[in-house]
Amino acid sequence: MTKVPAEPSSSVGPSETLDPAAWDDVREQAHRMLDEAIDAIANIRERPVWRPIPDDVRARFRRELPRQPSELSDIYQEYAKFIAPYATGNVHPGFMGWVHGGGNVIGMLAEMLAGGLNANLGGRDHMPIEVERQITEWTRSMLGFPEGASGIFVTGTSMANLMAVWVARTAALGASVRQHGVGGEGSMLTAYTSNAAHGCVSKAMDLAGFGTDALRCMPVDRLHRVDVEAMRAQIKRDREIGLRPFLVVGSAGTVDVGAIDDLAGLSALCRQEKLWFHVDGAYGALGVLSPALAPRLAGLESADSVALDFHKWGQVPYDAGFLLVRDQQRHLDAFAAPAVYLRRETRGLAAGSPWPCDLGPDLSRGFRALKTWFTLKAFGTEKLGAMIERTCRLARYLETRISAEPRLELIAPAQLNIVCFRYRADDADRVNSEIVIDIQESGVAAPSTTKLDGKLAIRAAIVNHRTDTCDIDALLAAVLEFGARRSTEDHAA
Repeated sequence: MTKVPAEPSSSVGPSETLDPAAWDDVREQAHRMLDEAIDAIANIRERPVWRPIPDDVRARFRRELPRQPSELSDIYQEYAKFIAPYATGNVHPGFMGWVHGGGNVIGMLAEMLAGGLNANLGGRDHMPIEVERQITEWTRSMLGFPEGASGIFVTGTSMANLMAVWVARTAALGASVRQHGVGGEGSMLTAYTSNAAHGCVSKAMDLAGFGTDALRCMPVDRLHRVDVEAMRAQIKRDREIGLRPFLVVGSAGTVDVGAIDDLAGLSALCRQEKLWFHVDGAYGALGVLSPALAPRLAGLESADSVALDFHKWGQVPYDAGFLLVRDQQRHLDAFAAPAVYLRRETRGLAAGSPWPCDLGPDLSRGFRALKTWFTLKAFGTEKLGAMIERTCRLARYLETRISAEPRLELIAPAQLNIVCFRYRADDADRVNSEIVIDIQESGVAAPSTTKLDGKLAIRAAIVNHRTDTCDIDALLAAVLEFGARRSTEDHAA
């Protein structure tokens, strides 16, 4: 065996390692950073939910590329003063505008450990990939998928939905579509979803090369669930004019009101019509962890693929999206791409095939699985299910408060954890739009807006595990206060 020199060759030059010269100084600063990060979460209610970014703060981040080193303590001070105070605010229990999870401290610590490992989960034989495989097995078990199902972490459900379209495309046209593209026979493929589906479904059809016109957005019922019979009739009409239906996308928790499509009915339709059945379960799929909600997701277990986000109802720190596919071979057909530099072995570091890069577009991938593994281990599915169920009870509490207040109007019934309502006013759309911005700028809460049946509504999505009745009460008090101000200004004008 050749002996490795103890000292570098003088021709190479002096060491330029990025490791610290004084490890103890870094350790001391790291402890301070961690303590303050934990304190910020522990005392989150003492801070506003969100605050506008001052012009001078924004200007600091238009400076030139740094050419010389800076001290860690100085960099951290800049972060603490000018970045942390102006974050989105989804850690705060008053954040209810969009379907964002609140994260958790255990997951935050896991993210720190993952950063230390610096693992690339594209492939090769190492334990971080085994952790991801374990999460796949746990997710398969949660959703009732068969043994042999495959799964992969991605940035979020937008990417997972796109990947599901790619898998469905390959299943419909064969592996040759990856070489020849979707022209010819592929140009006749059509997909179906509801007009309440998330916009990323349409975008997925665009990015997959079909174009958005190839997606049929079907009507919904009064509870915003897709009309299965209308979809069946549309499929029949499309076949008659020479089109080729290939994909149905159901929703488990729509973005506007949290509606769950008739998944069992969609599954039966897809089996009859021989279509790929995909479910966008961005946050709603994890409702299976709640005994009270799980029956409403019947049919999810029959899907060909499911997209979901552990960073929403699962409260894993961003980002932790996931795609689960019933048939691993179909999954591999869509993404596996042998290359000489990715040669597989039965021994050594290049063992362990198939690799995650065979199941998705990324070769360089972070260790998203670790924070998810820590979260599931630390809390267990029973506690997570109870937390999910509680967010739905808080939504019903908000709904009850709205119904008891004459100045407020309920726009859509709460189906899961999202409530849409508004302040009654002469120019209601404009007034409620202003109310939402007023509340956001006040720092009291962070609702958002949507439009339902032509009416602009205040949308409260209760996803954060920290949210309590006091946060709901604060939101309503702010709506009434700013609503009264806006109404008074209108009358004065």
